[in-house]
Amino acid sequence: MRFQPRAAEPSPRRGRSLGLACLLPFATCAQENWPQFRGEGSRGVGESARLPMTWDRETNVAWRTPVDGRGWSSPVVWGNRIFLTTAVSEGPVEAAKKGLYFGGDRPEPPPHTHHWQVVCLDWNTGHVRWMREVAATRPSTPVHVKNTYASETPATDGEHVYALFGFLGLFCLDNAGEIVWSQPLTPRTMAHGWGTAASPVLHGDQVFVVSDSEEASFVAAYEKRTGREVWRVERDEASNWSTPFVWSHRLRTELVTAGRDRVRSYSLAGEVLWELPGLSVITIPTPFAADGLLYVGAGYVGDNRNPNKPVYAIKPGGSGNLVPADPDAPAPFIAWMAANAAPYNPSPLVYQGRFYVLWDFGFLSCRDAATGREIYDKQRIKPDGAAGFTASPWAANEHVFCLSEDGDTYVFGAGDDFRRVRVNPLGEMCMATPALARDSLIIRTLEAVYRIRETP
Repeated sequence: MRFQPRAAEPSPRRGRSLGLACLLPFATCAQENWPQFRGEGSRGVGESARLPMTWDRETNVAWRTPVDGRGWSSPVVWGNRIFLTTAVSEGPVEAAKKGLYFGGDRPEPPPHTHHWQVVCLDWNTGHVRWMREVAATRPSTPVHVKNTYASETPATDGEHVYALFGFLGLFCLDNAGEIVWSQPLTPRTMAHGWGTAASPVLHGDQVFVVSDSEEASFVAAYEKRTGREVWRVERDEASNWSTPFVWSHRLRTELVTAGRDRVRSYSLAGEVLWELPGLSVITIPTPFAADGLLYVGAGYVGDNRNPNKPVYAIKPGGSGNLVPADPDAPAPFIAWMAANAAPYNPSPLVYQGRFYVLWDFGFLSCRDAATGREIYDKQRIKPDGAAGFTASPWAANEHVFCLSEDGDTYVFGAGDDFRRVRVNPLGEMCMATPALARDSLIIRTLEAVYRIRETP
């Protein structure tokens, strides 16, 4: 089978991630900003040596700001502004639940009016600079009890913030909180009534949105200054929750979308460049690139249709079907494939030449990022019991960080050995992926936003 990981020597790329990242187009080497889900390049890697290593509710907390409503969108940062979204219900809201997803389907939307809001916090103080309501209505579609009506992470370019709310619409706001334009979206049925979660992404003068549902799936580009729809392409896809990725490499720039039926790459004009088989019946992790390779993978634990749950590492420049029907046929643009290696919810992480997978039921695994060679198999994160994970891991200062739904951040030494260093507890439910900017970590919990920084 040509897609199995090949035996390999240690990767020459190990330890070079920081230098290569600074050569990428639009990279912010000083990491002053964190403009989208998982930051610049969707990689989740912090570049500052001053990022915090230790914290709890009292230690290294610059501020804590309560946030009304419910939302699992990640915070994004530009300058002295932190943006996030929330949905505030006029009626009671079912208590948030941690752990497994079974039994969390809700057949009907709640009967109460919700207020969809974009919130801007001050970097230095945590005070609310402004809060802008963009819509107020009763939800037209249900969500899973672990989802929210504000789970899509906004994106910003420093001049505007672009907030997507499922099948409600895409909204552009300026730095003063004024709505510049909006694009309504037609409500559609999602699988199991789980709601939406795929975030918008920015590139150049366009905002890209992927909307995969049970009824009418599409990918579209909007002019970021006016909201004009530049193009829209229908997708033969069922429901997906994966944020798209703009892959800029030496040959071209393309928009990569993970999917249940197919993984597809589009040109910036909406033409399909290449594709490969779908990943999992539930596809959530976000594609990303590191050290010259693109990584895609998804693995729902209960997927009986595709028991392989594959991870693919893809070389630039491919076209057509990258994985031929004949397993013995060459696949020149597949650097490696590992079966049954993909996570369910958290997106994978590449750091210092290693490919880390955080499994939602509390395990961490590691491979060589260049070859797929297994370095260590699933290792239990919490040695004395179970822990659930939804937020994606991040890396900084020779360490890998995994934030549990209990609010505990497990810190591991980066390297070939599984080495737990410490646990940083917050004691609040966490499902949003944190933001890393300058000297700080911005963590969103169920009830609040924290700015964590090392105190001299």
